[in-house]
Amino acid sequence: MSRTTAPPASRRWWALALIALAQFMVIMDTSIIGVALPRIQEDLGFSQENLSWVFNAYVIALGGLLLLGGRLSDLFGARTMFGTGWLILLAGSAMAGAAGDVGVELAGRAVQGAGAALIAPAALTLLMMLFGSEPRELTKALALYGAAAPAGGTAGVFLGGVITEYASWPWVFYINIPIALIALAAAPFLMPGGGGARGSVDLVGAVTVTLGLGTTVYAIVRAPEVGWGSAETWTVIAAGIVLLAAFLWIQSARRQPLMPLSIFRAPNLGAANLAQLLLGAAWIPMWFFLNLYLQQVLDYSAFPSGAALLPMTVLIMLGMIVLAPRVINRFGPKAVTVAGLAVLAVGMGWLSLIRSDGTFWIDVLPASLVAALGMSLAFIPSLGTAISAARPEEGGLASGIVNTGYQVGSALGLAAMTAIATANGADRLGDLPALTDGFSAAFMGAGLIALTGAVLAAATLRTPRPEPGTATLADDRETTRRR
Repeated sequence: MSRTTAPPASRRWWALALIALAQFMVIMDTSIIGVALPRIQEDLGFSQENLSWVFNAYVIALGGLLLLGGRLSDLFGARTMFGTGWLILLAGSAMAGAAGDVGVELAGRAVQGAGAALIAPAALTLLMMLFGSEPRELTKALALYGAAAPAGGTAGVFLGGVITEYASWPWVFYINIPIALIALAAAPFLMPGGGGARGSVDLVGAVTVTLGLGTTVYAIVRAPEVGWGSAETWTVIAAGIVLLAAFLWIQSARRQPLMPLSIFRAPNLGAANLAQLLLGAAWIPMWFFLNLYLQQVLDYSAFPSGAALLPMTVLIMLGMIVLAPRVINRFGPKAVTVAGLAVLAVGMGWLSLIRSDGTFWIDVLPASLVAALGMSLAFIPSLGTAISAARPEEGGLASGIVNTGYQVGSALGLAAMTAIATANGADRLGDLPALTDGFSAAFMGAGLIALTGAVLAAATLRTPRPEPGTATLADDRETTRRR
């Protein structure tokens, strides 16, 4: 590995601010379109069943290419790939905002996802380069970084409401352009250089895993329309499974694979990534359908719909920055991950009780705050456990894997919950009881996913060896270095 050139210590926290902004934007781009979806649907001609592809086109490209992004970060340097990702995101945002039809819109969203797939693992690798040698500071840095993700997701809903209400929906994409320019200008001065290594790029593996994920999600989204028992549904699902199996075979056969399967020998890496996958599969459908419930059932316009989710944003930020680090140090990452997923499941179950004649104060606010508390508790310990399990030279890959788990879970979870919602009446626009039944079924399904995540985390995550109250997430990384 080449020598790393770090910025002065006084700039590290400014660098962290830029890293957190990057994570905020990557996740915000999954959610900022939420409030704008009805306008996009009307202007570009999306059907109710296919509307989720405005989300999925971004998330599939992001999730499918994150492993490649992590590998490129290790090979060419995290700072280089960080800047390249912002350039690609800028181009995709311009394309999505200027789209005049469904095809161009989805292409722009996919390009945005490709840019984000370079930014996300590079940002997490840069964080580890800046703070990885100091366990206590690393825990604080991970808390701020972790808060940026769900805060970006929920804040994106509010910002999307403001933009959609007072400007127009293309600006939910154009807003990325000035932010990308600021990041490109600041990165050379704030981010550590170097960090590259020799090796090759497994493009075949990257294409195979992206096609496998995209095919599987497409089959699940299409199933309610063509029938779960149809030959088309199961043929496409089978094709997706074959592609994903081929990806695993390619990884086992190549000398320099995109994702060396040996990395999963690291204690807790697989279990923590499974927790992240199920967390994304539960959380993303919640805000997606909560948005639609607010607008299509409670008849909120764009701005009030976004503002209705601000309490969640505030609670998530406070929970991740103030509460999560303290309870992790007190009870350990496993206990907090399990508890967070369980609390999230309770919030989802409560949301499933929504009514067609409901109100924000009774049907939305209390349950959404419980769900937000669960998210704020589960996200940081599972993320920190996953990235601290890998060796330092595999930091980019570990970052790519953990981001992939969350984004793949998001795409598959939303696809599955869309299918469930549609099967229970969510495609019957104007029929408020039917819409409510569909959204309620989606919330219940997401709650079951979160509950499954809690059970599996309890069964598979290992309890850290240090005495309670003395361990941090970063201590696991020191143990890894000594292996």
